Amino acid sequence: MQFQELDTPAALLDLARVQRNIQRMQEKMNRLGVKFRPHVKTSKCTEVVLAQLAEGAQGITVSTMKEAEEFFAAGIQDIVYAVCISAGKLPRALALLRQGCDLKILVDNEQAAHQVCEFGRAHDQQFDVWIEVDTDGHRGGIDPAGDELIRVGTVLQQGGAKVGGVLTHAGSSYELHTQEKLVALAEQERAGCVLAAARLEQAGIRCANVSVGSTPTAFAAEHLEGVSEVRAGVYVFFDLVMHNVGVCEMDDIALSVLTTVIGHQPEKGWVLVDAGWMAMSRDRGTANQHRDFGYGQPCLLNGAPVVGFKMISANQEHGILAADDSTHSIDLIKAFPVGSKLRILPNHACATGAQHEWLNACEAGGNTTPWKRFRGW
Repeated sequence: MQFQELDTPAALLDLARVQRNIQRMQEKMNRLGVKFRPHVKTSKCTEVVLAQLAEGAQGITVSTMKEAEEFFAAGIQDIVYAVCISAGKLPRALALLRQGCDLKILVDNEQAAHQVCEFGRAHDQQFDVWIEVDTDGHRGGIDPAGDELIRVGTVLQQGGAKVGGVLTHAGSSYELHTQEKLVALAEQERAGCVLAAARLEQAGIRCANVSVGSTPTAFAAEHLEGVSEVRAGVYVFFDLVMHNVGVCEMDDIALSVLTTVIGHQPEKGWVLVDAGWMAMSRDRGTANQHRDFGYGQPCLLNGAPVVGFKMISANQEHGILAADDSTHSIDLIKAFPVGSKLRILPNHACATGAQHEWLNACEAGGNTTPWKRFRGW
């Protein structure tokens, strides 16, 4: 089916852009001499992940047990579950291990470490546990220079688990937009995680893996001495947030939402489309950046942005397109009559992708193939 024939709203993947994005990241990691472990929460799609592995990625990162189970069923064994494990998920982790999955789980506090060890001992299982460290004050993780790191490592040596490595995520990179600051944060991320590993080793706790990563810091890193692997996810599709950060151009963004014009409000200069927040998500990640794209950037069917316009508002099934400001003279209403179609680039590819059950993989000639995107936790 040609993509213009799809019922709307529909998620489109530009396959040429996807492949170019995969190659660009893998080439950077190869130059830096580190293993690359993509974060698959962006696509949650087997076809996309297999393309990443085919290009040279080694193992995957997941954010849900559902992802771990689905990708293991697809034949991928080397998996890091990069969210602090809760006790209720340990039976599912155990089931994967006993089926042959090389699953690594994460903790970032003493209580979670004790729970893993107690469960492991009770089930005669040694879990491979990585400790999350906080290198930028963004979210979870232990201070790499603090005492808790050694306490957690010591707990994990008491049976039922072993320390497999340390892991960090410089999520604050999404708030930056200059190369100088991104380079500095990439080095801060690297140095902090390497420090954590060194301190564990000095305490007699073996730490074989040092895992860092975010899409911006992966591209900004100038060297990765002491790092064994890098993780990044959104690079495979990119989005408007990443465009604002400065790590991609508009024509690198591989995910868009195909939508149909369903009405106009001439007195307001509005074009109404059938892609609301149920299709685009409510993510407003660009709102606090230097350029606000509203709920998304409208594009022509060939992918060219309609300059000066954005999705200014979204209801559940209605999107509203309008000019950024009064200086744009294009008559959007005449240019896009009822029944015409547009593509909308998303603020956050992970959030927009999550609204759709299928990703319509689009070849250069416009032919599409539906790729399943799974959901759930």
